[in-house]
Amino acid sequence: MVCALVKVEAGRAIDIAIHGIMLWASMGLLLPAGILAIRLSTLMEECDSKKKPRVALFYVHAILQVVSVVVATAGAVLSIKSFENRFNNIHQRIGLALHIAIYVQFGMGFFRPKRGRKWRSVWYFFHWLLGTTISLAGVINTYTGLRAYHEKTSKSISLWVMIFTAQVSFMGFFYLFQDKWEYIKKQGDMVVGNEPNATAVVATTTTAICEVVVHAAETYRRSNALGTYFSRSKALKKLFQQTS
Repeated sequence: MVCALVKVEAGRAIDIAIHGIMLWASMGLLLPAGILAIRLSTLMEECDSKKKPRVALFYVHAILQVVSVVVATAGAVLSIKSFENRFNNIHQRIGLALHIAIYVQFGMGFFRPKRGRKWRSVWYFFHWLLGTTISLAGVINTYTGLRAYHEKTSKSISLWVMIFTAQVSFMGFFYLFQDKWEYIKKQGDMVVGNEPNATAVVATTTTAICEVVVHAAETYRRSNALGTYFSRSKALKKLFQQTS
Protein backbone atom coordinates (compact mmCIF):
# COMPACT_ATOMS: atom_id res chain seq x y z
CA MET A 1 0.00 0.00 0.00
CA VAL A 2 2.78 2.39 0.94
CA CYS A 3 4.75 1.43 -2.18
CA ALA A 4 1.69 2.05 -4.35
CA LEU A 5 1.19 5.45 -2.73
CA VAL A 6 4.83 6.33 -3.33
CA LYS A 7 4.51 5.29 -6.98
CA VAL A 8 1.35 7.41 -7.40
CA GLU A 9 3.01 10.43 -5.82
CA ALA A 10 6.12 9.94 -7.96
CA GLY A 11 4.00 9.67 -11.11
CA ARG A 12 2.04 12.75 -10.18
CA ALA A 13 5.25 14.67 -9.50
CA ILE A 14 6.42 13.83 -13.01
CA ASP A 15 3.10 15.06 -14.46
CA ILE A 16 3.41 18.30 -12.47
CA ALA A 17 6.97 18.78 -13.75
CA ILE A 18 5.94 18.16 -17.39
CA HIS A 19 2.98 20.53 -17.01
CA GLY A 20 5.29 23.19 -15.56
CA ILE A 21 7.86 22.82 -18.32
CA MET A 22 5.17 23.10 -21.00
CA LEU A 23 3.61 26.22 -19.53
CA TRP A 24 7.02 27.79 -18.91
CA ALA A 25 8.05 27.08 -22.51
CA SER A 26 4.75 28.49 -23.81
CA MET A 27 4.16 31.62 -21.74
CA GLY A 28 7.52 32.15 -20.10
CA LEU A 29 9.76 31.72 -23.15
CA LEU A 30 8.12 31.42 -26.58
CA LEU A 31 5.53 34.15 -26.15
CA PRO A 32 7.99 36.80 -24.83
CA ALA A 33 10.52 35.79 -27.50
CA GLY A 34 7.86 36.37 -30.15
CA ILE A 35 7.18 39.82 -28.74
CA LEU A 36 10.88 40.68 -28.86
CA ALA A 37 11.04 39.49 -32.49
CA ILE A 38 8.14 41.68 -33.65
CA ARG A 39 9.47 44.69 -31.72
CA LEU A 40 12.83 44.26 -33.40
CA SER A 41 11.08 44.08 -36.78
CA THR A 42 9.22 47.32 -36.03
CA LEU A 43 12.43 49.09 -35.00
CA MET A 44 14.15 47.95 -38.19
CA GLU A 45 11.24 49.35 -40.20
CA GLU A 46 11.55 52.70 -38.43
CA CYS A 47 15.24 52.73 -39.31
CA ASP A 48 14.46 52.10 -43.00
CA SER A 49 16.24 48.77 -42.83
CA LYS A 50 16.08 46.11 -45.54
CA LYS A 51 12.72 44.41 -46.07
CA LYS A 52 13.84 40.76 -46.01
CA PRO A 53 15.10 40.69 -42.39
CA ARG A 54 11.92 42.47 -41.24
CA VAL A 55 9.70 39.96 -43.03
CA ALA A 56 11.75 37.09 -41.59
CA LEU A 57 11.32 38.48 -38.06
CA PHE A 58 7.57 38.78 -38.61
CA TYR A 59 7.37 35.11 -39.55
CA VAL A 60 9.53 34.23 -36.54
CA HIS A 61 7.01 36.11 -34.39
CA ALA A 62 4.05 34.28 -35.96
CA ILE A 63 5.68 30.84 -35.67
CA LEU A 64 6.65 31.37 -32.03
CA GLN A 65 3.10 32.42 -31.17
CA VAL A 66 1.57 29.39 -32.91
CA VAL A 67 3.97 27.00 -31.19
CA SER A 68 3.28 28.75 -27.88
CA VAL A 69 -0.47 28.17 -28.25
CA VAL A 70 0.04 24.51 -29.21
CA VAL A 71 2.32 23.85 -26.21
CA ALA A 72 -0.06 25.70 -23.85
CA THR A 73 -2.95 23.59 -25.14
CA ALA A 74 -0.99 20.39 -24.50
CA GLY A 75 -0.21 21.63 -20.97
CA ALA A 76 -3.90 22.36 -20.38
CA VAL A 77 -4.93 18.90 -21.60
CA LEU A 78 -2.40 17.32 -19.23
CA SER A 79 -3.73 19.46 -16.37
CA ILE A 80 -7.35 18.44 -17.03
CA LYS A 81 -6.37 14.79 -17.32
CA SER A 82 -4.06 14.52 -14.31
CA PHE A 83 -4.99 17.16 -11.73
CA GLU A 84 -7.97 18.29 -9.70
CA ASN A 85 -8.83 21.68 -11.16
CA ARG A 86 -11.03 23.28 -8.53
CA PHE A 87 -9.66 26.77 -9.31
CA ASN A 88 -9.45 27.51 -5.60
CA ASN A 89 -5.91 28.93 -5.75
CA ILE A 90 -4.28 31.85 -7.58
CA HIS A 91 -2.13 29.65 -9.83
CA GLN A 92 -5.11 27.84 -11.34
CA ARG A 93 -7.15 31.01 -11.69
CA ILE A 94 -4.35 32.88 -13.48
CA GLY A 95 -3.78 29.81 -15.64
CA LEU A 96 -7.43 29.69 -16.71
CA ALA A 97 -7.43 33.39 -17.55
CA LEU A 98 -4.17 33.00 -19.50
CA HIS A 99 -5.53 30.16 -21.62
CA ILE A 100 -8.61 32.20 -22.53
CA ALA A 101 -6.42 35.23 -23.31
CA ILE A 102 -3.97 33.37 -25.56
CA TYR A 103 -6.81 31.96 -27.68
CA VAL A 104 -8.27 35.46 -28.05
CA GLN A 105 -4.83 36.78 -28.97
CA PHE A 106 -4.31 33.93 -31.41
CA GLY A 107 -7.63 34.71 -33.10
CA MET A 108 -6.79 38.42 -33.30
CA GLY A 109 -3.67 37.54 -35.23
CA PHE A 110 -5.78 36.11 -38.06
CA PHE A 111 -8.03 39.19 -38.23
CA ARG A 112 -5.30 41.78 -38.58
CA PRO A 113 -6.51 44.76 -40.66
CA LYS A 114 -4.20 45.96 -43.41
CA ARG A 115 -2.24 49.13 -42.86
CA GLY A 116 -4.15 52.26 -43.66
CA ARG A 117 -7.49 50.71 -42.73
CA LYS A 118 -9.73 52.44 -40.20
CA TRP A 119 -9.45 49.84 -37.41
CA ARG A 120 -5.76 49.11 -37.79
CA SER A 121 -4.62 51.37 -34.91
CA VAL A 122 -7.36 50.06 -32.59
CA TRP A 123 -6.48 46.46 -33.43
CA TYR A 124 -2.76 47.15 -32.92
CA PHE A 125 -3.33 48.72 -29.50
CA PHE A 126 -5.41 45.83 -28.15
CA HIS A 127 -3.12 43.21 -29.72
CA TRP A 128 -0.10 44.86 -28.09
CA LEU A 129 -1.87 45.34 -24.75
CA LEU A 130 -3.16 41.77 -24.58
CA GLY A 131 0.19 40.29 -25.64
CA THR A 132 2.10 42.29 -23.04
CA THR A 133 -0.43 41.39 -20.32
CA ILE A 134 -0.22 37.69 -21.20
CA SER A 135 3.57 37.78 -21.01
CA LEU A 136 3.60 39.48 -17.61
CA ALA A 137 0.88 37.21 -16.22
CA GLY A 138 2.71 34.19 -17.64
CA VAL A 139 5.88 35.16 -15.79
CA ILE A 140 3.93 35.63 -12.55
CA ASN A 141 2.15 32.30 -12.99
CA THR A 142 5.44 30.52 -13.61
CA TYR A 143 6.62 31.66 -10.18
CA THR A 144 3.34 30.61 -8.55
CA GLY A 145 3.62 27.26 -10.35
CA LEU A 146 7.11 26.72 -8.97
CA ARG A 147 5.83 27.44 -5.48
CA ALA A 148 2.94 25.00 -6.00
CA TYR A 149 5.41 22.35 -7.20
CA HIS A 150 7.46 22.84 -4.04
CA GLU A 151 4.35 22.54 -1.86
CA LYS A 152 3.21 19.36 -3.65
CA THR A 153 6.55 17.57 -3.79
CA SER A 154 8.66 19.25 -1.06
CA LYS A 155 11.49 19.50 -3.59
CA SER A 156 13.81 22.51 -3.71
CA ILE A 157 13.03 25.05 -6.41
CA SER A 158 15.85 27.53 -5.68
CA LEU A 159 17.87 26.62 -8.77
CA TRP A 160 14.83 26.86 -11.08
CA VAL A 161 13.83 30.19 -9.58
CA MET A 162 17.34 31.57 -10.18
CA ILE A 163 17.46 30.28 -13.77
CA PHE A 164 14.02 31.65 -14.61
CA THR A 165 14.81 34.99 -12.96
CA ALA A 166 18.01 35.27 -15.02
CA GLN A 167 16.05 34.52 -18.20
CA VAL A 168 13.35 37.08 -17.39
CA SER A 169 15.99 39.68 -16.49
CA PHE A 170 17.79 39.13 -19.79
CA MET A 171 14.58 39.42 -21.79
CA GLY A 172 13.53 42.51 -19.84
CA PHE A 173 16.91 44.14 -20.48
CA PHE A 174 16.71 43.31 -24.18
CA TYR A 175 13.17 44.69 -24.32
CA LEU A 176 14.27 48.01 -22.80
CA PHE A 177 17.46 48.07 -24.86
CA GLN A 178 15.41 47.88 -28.06
CA ASP A 179 13.61 51.08 -27.05
CA LYS A 180 16.86 52.97 -26.45
CA TRP A 181 19.02 51.57 -29.25
CA GLU A 182 18.25 54.31 -31.79
CA TYR A 183 18.66 56.97 -29.11
CA ILE A 184 22.05 55.51 -28.15
CA LYS A 185 23.11 55.49 -31.80
CA LYS A 186 22.06 59.12 -32.21
CA GLN A 187 23.98 60.09 -29.08
CA GLY A 188 27.04 58.42 -30.53
CA ASP A 189 26.60 60.26 -33.82
CA MET A 190 26.28 63.56 -31.97
CA VAL A 191 29.45 62.92 -29.98
CA VAL A 192 31.39 62.00 -33.07
CA GLY A 193 30.05 65.06 -34.82
CA ASN A 194 31.00 67.41 -32.01
CA GLU A 195 34.44 66.00 -31.29
CA PRO A 196 37.24 67.28 -33.55
CA ASN A 197 38.35 64.72 -36.07
CA ALA A 198 42.13 64.43 -36.49
CA THR A 199 41.94 64.47 -40.30
CA ALA A 200 39.62 67.48 -40.26
CA VAL A 201 41.95 69.34 -37.89
CA VAL A 202 44.97 68.70 -40.13
CA ALA A 203 43.05 69.77 -43.23
CA THR A 204 41.79 72.93 -41.55
CA THR A 205 45.27 73.82 -40.25
CA THR A 206 46.85 73.22 -43.65
CA THR A 207 44.26 75.41 -45.34
CA ALA A 208 44.86 78.19 -42.84
CA ILE A 209 48.63 78.01 -43.36
CA CYS A 210 48.17 78.11 -47.12
CA GLU A 211 45.94 81.15 -46.82
CA VAL A 212 48.57 82.93 -44.70
CA VAL A 213 51.33 82.07 -47.16
CA VAL A 214 49.27 83.25 -50.14
CA HIS A 215 48.36 86.45 -48.33
CA ALA A 216 51.99 87.10 -47.46
CA ALA A 217 53.11 86.44 -51.02
CA GLU A 218 50.45 88.75 -52.36
CA THR A 219 51.48 91.46 -49.92
CA TYR A 220 55.14 91.02 -50.86
CA ARG A 221 54.31 91.17 -54.55
CA ARG A 222 52.34 94.34 -54.11
CA SER A 223 55.03 95.95 -51.97
CA ASN A 224 57.72 94.90 -54.44
CA ALA A 225 55.74 96.31 -57.33
CA LEU A 226 55.29 99.55 -55.41
CA GLY A 227 59.03 99.69 -54.71
CA THR A 228 59.82 99.11 -58.34
CA TYR A 229 57.42 101.90 -59.29
CA PHE A 230 59.07 104.34 -56.91
CA SER A 231 62.56 103.31 -58.08
CA ARG A 232 61.61 103.87 -61.68
CA SER A 233 60.04 107.21 -60.80
CA LYS A 234 63.27 108.36 -59.12
CA ALA A 235 65.36 107.23 -62.08
CA LEU A 236 63.13 109.09 -64.53
CA LYS A 237 63.27 112.18 -62.34
CA LYS A 238 67.11 112.15 -62.36
CA LEU A 239 67.10 111.65 -66.12
CA PHE A 240 64.83 114.64 -66.61
CA GLN A 241 67.06 116.70 -64.35
CA GLN A 242 70.18 115.77 -66.34
CA THR A 243 68.60 116.51 -69.69
CA SER A 244 67.34 119.79 -68.54
